[in-house]
Amino acid sequence: MHKWLLLSLATAITTLSAAELEVSVEVPRLAVAEYHRPYVAIWIENADGHVADLSVWYDLKLRDREGEKWLKDMRQWWRRSGRALELPIDGLSAATRPVGQHSLRFGDDHPTLAALVPGDYQLLVEAAREVGGRELVRLPFSWPVTEQVSHQAAGTSELGKIQLNIQP
Repeated sequence: MHKWLLLSLATAITTLSAAELEVSVEVPRLAVAEYHRPYVAIWIENADGHVADLSVWYDLKLRDREGEKWLKDMRQWWRRSGRALELPIDGLSAATRPVGQHSLRFGDDHPTLAALVPGDYQLLVEAAREVGGRELVRLPFSWPVTEQVSHQAAGTSELGKIQLNIQP
């Protein structure tokens, strides 16, 4: 087959998978003397490594962009893509979140989802907190989906319940 035909087939398969991806992240209440909101990175990886960032929560309002200095504490994300980014990035950078459940939705027109080719992936959520710990949670999923799928996992310290829902 010609390369252009294979590319057209891959594009058609991806286009047919008009899906929505919803990520729910719980920031747990911790009983500690000095509490700081966690920095959180959410991204997708394939078997070869990093694919694309979905969101990065950090302190955007510190003077002289001081909040960016602590992003490297999210070690896995930092090594995969963080150190190569020029922050803040419109649509990616966001403020830290308080204790509670937080949902993010990404439609099929989002650049990250539009770029996914059929295959197996992982959604990764990493958190790091000043005067606290670090935690990484992984949720495997396949793309594209033909029926609704839901995956969940829970952190043990810095992250609570993480849920991934994908609608075809």
